[in-house]
Amino acid sequence: MSAPTRPVPARLAPDDVVRVGAAGLRTRPLRIVLSALGIAIGIAAMLAVVGISASSRAELDRTLRALGTNLLTVAPGNTLAGAPAKLPPESTAMVRRIGPVQSVTATGRLAAKVYRNEHIPAGQNGSISVLAARPDLLEHVGARLTAGRRLTEGADGPTVVLGAGAALRLGIDAPGPRVWLGGRWFGVVGILAPIPLAPELDSAALVGWSAAQRLLDFDGSPTTIYTRTTDASVEQVRAVLAATVNPQAPNEVKVSRPSDALSAARVTDDTLNGMLLGLGAVALIVGGVGVANTMVISVLERRAEIGLRRALGATRGQVRLQFLCESLLLATLGGGAGVLFGSLATAGYAWYRTWPAVIPGWALLGGLAATVAVGAVAGLYPAAAAARLAPTEALTH
Repeated sequence: MSAPTRPVPARLAPDDVVRVGAAGLRTRPLRIVLSALGIAIGIAAMLAVVGISASSRAELDRTLRALGTNLLTVAPGNTLAGAPAKLPPESTAMVRRIGPVQSVTATGRLAAKVYRNEHIPAGQNGSISVLAARPDLLEHVGARLTAGRRLTEGADGPTVVLGAGAALRLGIDAPGPRVWLGGRWFGVVGILAPIPLAPELDSAALVGWSAAQRLLDFDGSPTTIYTRTTDASVEQVRAVLAATVNPQAPNEVKVSRPSDALSAARVTDDTLNGMLLGLGAVALIVGGVGVANTMVISVLERRAEIGLRRALGATRGQVRLQFLCESLLLATLGGGAGVLFGSLATAGYAWYRTWPAVIPGWALLGGLAATVAVGAVAGLYPAAAAARLAPTEALTH
C-alpha cells in the first residue's frame, strides 16, 4: 500500500496576490485612508519643499544670469612696444565660431565727439564717448530704453541712442532733439536706462555700425566684444578667446575674468542640493515609519484571519506575500497622492510668486520609487511576523 501523498498548496498568481492584498486594505478603509494620507502629507511636503526650492533656485539663476554670470568682454591691450593694439575687423565673426558661445556683439570707439549744438567749444564734450554699435548690442547686455527706440540695421541715417549719463550731460530727456556729432546733425531716437552689466555705455552716444562706417569713417575694428556663453563653459571659452580674436598676437588682447556672480551661483546650487537631499530623506523616513506602524497594527488585529487562512491551507510564504503586497499598495497609494499634492502646491506657490515652476524629475520619480521601496522594507517585519503565527495560536485570538 503506497504512502499517502502530501498535498501541494496552490500557487497564487500575481493578480491573485494583488487582489488579496487589496481586499485586506478595503476591509479597513478609514484606517487605510488615514495611513495613506499620512504618507501623502510626508511625500507632498518633501516634494513641495524640493519643488519650491528648485523654483526659487531657477529664479535666482535667472537673476544671476541677468547680472552677467556668462558675459565675457574682450578689448585690445598693448603691443610689445607699449603702443595701443587693435582688434581685427573679423574678430567678432571668429568668436562666433567657438562652440559654447551663444551670442556675440561689439562696439567700436570713434574719434568723433558729440555736443548739444555746433557752438559748444571743442574741449567741452562732457567726456561722452561715441561708439559704433551692433544692432543687437542692447539686448545682449540687458539694456532697456526709458524712451524712444533702439538702433536697427536699417537705420543708416544720422540717428543716435544716448546712454543715461550722456543724455543727462547733454540735457536731453526725450527723443526728438538733434545733437552735433562728428561735424553733422544726428537725431536722438532713444535714451537708455543705466546698464549694470556695461556701465561704460551709460556715458556713450551709440551710432549704428553701418552708419558709422558710412558717415564717420569707421574702419570696422571693434574695441569691445561682448560674448555670452553657457554657464558651464565660461572658463573654457575665456581661455581660448584671446587666441581666437587675434591668433597672430594673443598677448595684445585683454579678456575679462568670469563674473563673481557665477561663483555665487555655483555655491548656491551646491548648498540647495544638499538641503534638498536631507529634506527628502527625512520625509521618506517619516513615510516608512507610518507604513510600518500601520502594518504592525494590522497584523495584531488580524490574527484570527491569519489563523483561519493558515488552517485552510495557506502557506507561510503566501501569508507573508499578502501582507507585503498590502504594504506596497499602501505605500504606492500614499506616494502617488503625495506626488500629486506636492506638484499642485509647488505650481500654485510658483504662480503666486511669479517664479518659473520647476519640479525636478528625480523628485517626482525618485519620491514615488523611494516610497514604494520604503514601504516594502517597512512591510517586511509585519509580513514575517504574520507568517510565523501558528494557526492554533492565531485562532485563539
